[in-house]
Amino acid sequence: MADVQQESRNREGRPPRDREGRREGAREGGGRGGDRGRPEGPPEIDIEKLIADSLYLDNQAHSIVSRMRDMDSGTKSQLRRLYSAVRRACRTTESERQHEFVMLRARLAYTIARHQLRSLDTLEKLLLQVTRKNDARGYERFRDLFEAIVAYNE
Repeated sequence: MADVQQESRNREGRPPRDREGRREGAREGGGRGGDRGRPEGPPEIDIEKLIADSLYLDNQAHSIVSRMRDMDSGTKSQLRRLYSAVRRACRTTESERQHEFVMLRARLAYTIARHQLRSLDTLEKLLLQVTRKNDARGYERFRDLFEAIVAYNE
């Protein structure tokens, strides 16, 4: 049995799951003290830091891709499709841009629900912040973040 587990660990790069779906060696309650058994939600992305700090953007992209690899599968084509929609929305006129991003958020929410891509919940929340702020720089940084996510996911 130990050989099978070791082989599984080597092939996937992480320990196998137990009967309840938890990784072996994981603590109860999601692995963080203070959770008290609540499921871990996606971390918030601060729009102001995203606009001001390129390294923060890069770290957030890595974090999202890491969660995608752990939680979801088969997301590359959906991501590329959404990224194309983000680029189109950025190219629209200033007067139409907010509307395009509102509709993009609806499309993202649909894609998340349809394909069970819970790792992208963070992007949906960020998109709401960007749309409310309605700032050209915020839209550009969201596009940059999405581009980094697509690149790191390849």
